[in-house]
Amino acid sequence: MLTVAVNGIPLHYRDVGQGLPVLLLHAFPLDGSAFDRQVAALSGRYRFLVPDLRGFGQSRRGEGPTEMRMLAQDALALLDALNIDAAVVGGVSMGGYAALALLREDPGRVRGLVLADTQCTADDAAGRDKREATAQQALKEGTASVVQGLVPKLVHAGPESPVGREVTTLGLAASPESIAAAQRGMGLRLDSKDLLARYAGPALVVVGEHDAVTPLAKAKQMADLVQGARLEVIPGAAHLPNQEQPEAFNTVLDSFLASLA
Repeated sequence: MLTVAVNGIPLHYRDVGQGLPVLLLHAFPLDGSAFDRQVAALSGRYRFLVPDLRGFGQSRRGEGPTEMRMLAQDALALLDALNIDAAVVGGVSMGGYAALALLREDPGRVRGLVLADTQCTADDAAGRDKREATAQQALKEGTASVVQGLVPKLVHAGPESPVGREVTTLGLAASPESIAAAQRGMGLRLDSKDLLARYAGPALVVVGEHDAVTPLAKAKQMADLVQGARLEVIPGAAHLPNQEQPEAFNTVLDSFLASLA
């Protein structure tokens, strides 16, 4: 693990491989190791930059809600520190929100966009209320109370499967404060339909076949907004196809990256 300081916050990251730079932003409430199978399979051809987003893994949280714009600025500071002008930017779930925020902050740095199991719409009032309730639950009842209810929605194979246990372990490592800050930050995110409609591509949109959190309709909405976007459905996966069906996910990711390299 390497470290770069962003606004006084130490941000831990992995920098593995060589070739086309690919920045991968992980899902809530995990850390950068969620992409280990992508890095292991594809780092012979691409250079993977994988941060622990602030408040997760080994990266410190900072003050206030973990806003998506903040995550985007962290990621841009990482690219600056490594003297990388532009990268393919990919994110799963919350990482997808951060990827869209990065596109809004500095579109010239985005050489291609990978949006996996995420959405381009903002939360409505009910969605924000639900996030605040989750934040309060984490702070009052602890991380486990949130993670145990979340994992069945994230993993089609269920919480007792190997991938379910892996996701549970990653989630349990997050502090209640980080969970609350991320939930509140996601509730503040902007609608990005206009942003995607202006984006000239290239883009890959991926969704797990069984994703009930951000289902196929959400993926289609994003793909339809970007001219020439590829849409790929990963069989046998729910909200985290990169972990649940890594070979299938890696195949579509590799195909997309190869077209840009």
